[in-house]
Amino acid sequence: MDMVKMGSFLAELRKENNLTQAELGEKLGVTNKTISRWETGTYMPPVEMLEELSHMYNMTINELLSGKKLSTEEYKEMAESNIKETLKASTFGLKEKQEFYKKKWLKDHTAIMVFIGLCIIAVFVAGAIMRNPLIGYTAILMSVLAHGWRNNTMMTYVEKHAFD
Repeated sequence: MDMVKMGSFLAELRKENNLTQAELGEKLGVTNKTISRWETGTYMPPVEMLEELSHMYNMTINELLSGKKLSTEEYKEMAESNIKETLKASTFGLKEKQEFYKKKWLKDHTAIMVFIGLCIIAVFVAGAIMRNPLIGYTAILMSVLAHGWRNNTMMTYVEKHAFD
């Protein structure tokens, strides 16, 4: 299976349907960068996206993977080869999935974590200004709780997505 050939074919089909990468990405729920990576052969679309593309373009997944429309004889020849190659290329290990979803969670929740951090700093500064050690201890306790919250919610998110 030639991923560059498949990517070029996907680009050709998208253009035949008068779609931009952004429009196709919106229909599929991915970014235009993801579409670009598929079309350049950098990455292969996951199985569920191949299924969606096959319905959209009225083609078989085997034809999409082959990078061309296939005759009956070609279809049979390419099927086994494409299935094996697809399984190899689309399989993520559990560690890879977990790292991906950790990064995604951190990216999605950075603003919340910055806000919580600023609140903790504000409490600590207020304690220093008022010369009240109790407020400083409260800030330390808030830091520990915030770290526990961040780690727990991140791991819950990762487990939910990595094992689905």
